[in-house]
Amino acid sequence: MRHRMTGTKLGRVKGQRSALLKGLLTALILHERIETTEAKAKALKPKIEKMMTTAKLGTLAAKQKLMGELYNNQVVVKKMMLVIAPRYKTRVGGYVRVVKKGFRAGDAAPTAIIEFV
Repeated sequence: MRHRMTGTKLGRVKGQRSALLKGLLTALILHERIETTEAKAKALKPKIEKMMTTAKLGTLAAKQKLMGELYNNQVVVKKMMLVIAPRYKTRVGGYVRVVKKGFRAGDAAPTAIIEFV
């Protein structure tokens, strides 16, 4: 039975999956819009939502938590806390959207664009 099983494995073991998601998080914060497979975009959405809620706090503890989640990348954390988070000061959740794009030419994988609202 599949009761209460959340998250997707994305065909990877835990370390590879977390490295993939951290890389996608970094790319999304730097570029504010990325194109990836639909499954990866759906797996990324709850992570970025939680990180945005943390970034909106603006405290030192929030900054340290983000640094721990993003490979201690100061450029990414600064952009998230000083540029992106202030935009969503009044918004309570729903910071990103996933838009289905079509199918990839090489393997017909469903692709999607994930971007900040």
